[in-house]
Amino acid sequence: MNHLDDYDVIVVGAGHAGIEAAHAAAMLGARTAVFTISLDFIGNMPCNPSIGGTAKGHLVRELDALGGLMGRAADETYLQSRMLNRGKGPAVHSLRVQTDRKRYHMVMKHLLEQTPNLYIHQAEITGVDIADGKVRGVFTNLDGYYGAKCVVIATGTSLGGRIFVGSAHYDGGPDGQHAATALTECLRAAGLPLRRFKTGTPARVHRRSIAFDRLQRQPGDPDDQLQPFSFLTRTPMHNKVECYIAYTNPETHRIIRENIGRSPLYGGLIEGVGPRYCPSIEDKVMRFADKDRHQVFVEPCGEDTEEMYLQGLSSSLPEDVQNAMYHSIVGFEKLEIMRPAYAIEYDCVDPTALAPTLECKAVQGLYGAGQFNGTSGYEEAAAQGLLAGLNAGRAALGKSQLVLGRHTSYLGTLVDDLVTKGVMDPYRMMTSRSEYRLTLRQDNADERLTPIGREYGLVTDERWAVFQRDMEVKAAELKRLEHTTVKAAELAPLCAAAGVEMGATGGPAAELLRRPGVTYALVAQVIGWGEGVTPMMAQRIETEIKYAGYIARQQRAIREVQRRETVAIPEGFDYSALQGLTLEAREKLARIRPRNLGQAGRIPGVSPADEAVLSLALRQLGR
Repeated sequence: MNHLDDYDVIVVGAGHAGIEAAHAAAMLGARTAVFTISLDFIGNMPCNPSIGGTAKGHLVRELDALGGLMGRAADETYLQSRMLNRGKGPAVHSLRVQTDRKRYHMVMKHLLEQTPNLYIHQAEITGVDIADGKVRGVFTNLDGYYGAKCVVIATGTSLGGRIFVGSAHYDGGPDGQHAATALTECLRAAGLPLRRFKTGTPARVHRRSIAFDRLQRQPGDPDDQLQPFSFLTRTPMHNKVECYIAYTNPETHRIIRENIGRSPLYGGLIEGVGPRYCPSIEDKVMRFADKDRHQVFVEPCGEDTEEMYLQGLSSSLPEDVQNAMYHSIVGFEKLEIMRPAYAIEYDCVDPTALAPTLECKAVQGLYGAGQFNGTSGYEEAAAQGLLAGLNAGRAALGKSQLVLGRHTSYLGTLVDDLVTKGVMDPYRMMTSRSEYRLTLRQDNADERLTPIGREYGLVTDERWAVFQRDMEVKAAELKRLEHTTVKAAELAPLCAAAGVEMGATGGPAAELLRRPGVTYALVAQVIGWGEGVTPMMAQRIETEIKYAGYIARQQRAIREVQRRETVAIPEGFDYSALQGLTLEAREKLARIRPRNLGQAGRIPGVSPADEAVLSLALRQLGR
């Protein structure tokens, strides 16, 4: 075994989690290495070629606010942009873009190559060197050894990966990569509770074989409404492609039902648990038998390829059944499959074995991120990667680590859900998972998190200067709106043309914005746009004025939660000696080992009565 080099932090995997972990650790000044099975798959998009979506768009904005890369890369490589949920309240508005998957890979690879203190290696990690419960380094398949103070596991679906297409199955990772098979046993021997999950992807098909005139067109937002993911992006945006919608039908469903026994999931070949909120088409047909059709989103994989992605048709059925199923859909009668759909089963950890820093409780210096932690989705992976890389880097440098509370971010909610509640199937972020949605909007992610990113060393001087300038613009515009009077005669015709009832009187612009339907854009037609106000900033200002009362109420609730979060539970606290706890609460508290009273109360099986008993004991201990 050749001892080749030593690092502060080693990241295993260069998918979406690994990229952010490696970049974050290196930006702190930690000497960092990232290992990947193939350099040609850095930032690969093995599933849908898109970034963002409901709640996921919030995570991308939060990543960017903290100093991450995903938002910048998405802005550089997008093909079409849409703001989802525009018909609902601002709390659930979520940005989603179609992305050029090859360009995204190239941009991310180059961003890593340009990162100071970061070294990129092509090799498979076959083991982690652990001694006395602490990380020492890693072993590679090339008989190499690299020392490390901290290691981040970000293996995606490659760890123990197994591909299924009908009865055919073989060890492998996504997109033809080979699986990482040796690392699993090392992690299990170290005491990590591993499990099997599965996910899937639909076929990729040739553009020329689709009858687009028989599909429903799905355009992006108008160019003047487009918003970037990154708070640093200020260049004009425009959509480059169109997407389409197709629908399954009763014939499609008949073909699936008649061949369901040939599905490895229903035939018993697949043991892993699949994603609840992104099921295969055979799952949808069997679970929702009353539905006579399901949507299929037809999306391009890039500008310089004829491959199209069929979002909503993931499957593990045999190729002949896939052909029959796809050809039964209107517009797909002559469809040419370039890459068949497949399912992939892989190894991951029970996330309750992790601390809120994403460090493994059983092994000091070992961190988990992304699908290894039981999540699904590029955005969830990237967000965890940043937090794991940040904390690994700071631990290696002897600095304090970051724990984000639920009230701070969707990232904080995501991690708290994982390590406190655990998961039964691949976890997907949704706005409904947060009790603070109105406060945790995507438009104010920088205000919530950029100061934290600055404090912990991720936010550069350039980004900090942009943030400070934005806050000055916002403060100046809020002041201008409070002190600028708008006459009813000036605004009424504009409101009438937009179908908005503004009332009979004018008044300060801020007061008018509190009226239903009156928008910043309407008011700005009278008083002009504020200097430096972007569409994203205008949305934030309008929301904060309209919902000021609700936001204040939520802030009061957050302060109460923060009070409970400050009641720390000493490490090694003996729950077995605590009279009054139920057996279930005692067992779960001892296993999860919450850091504070607030986290303890969120553990499933810990009742309010259990929490009260624990609170009293902690107060007595404090005295």
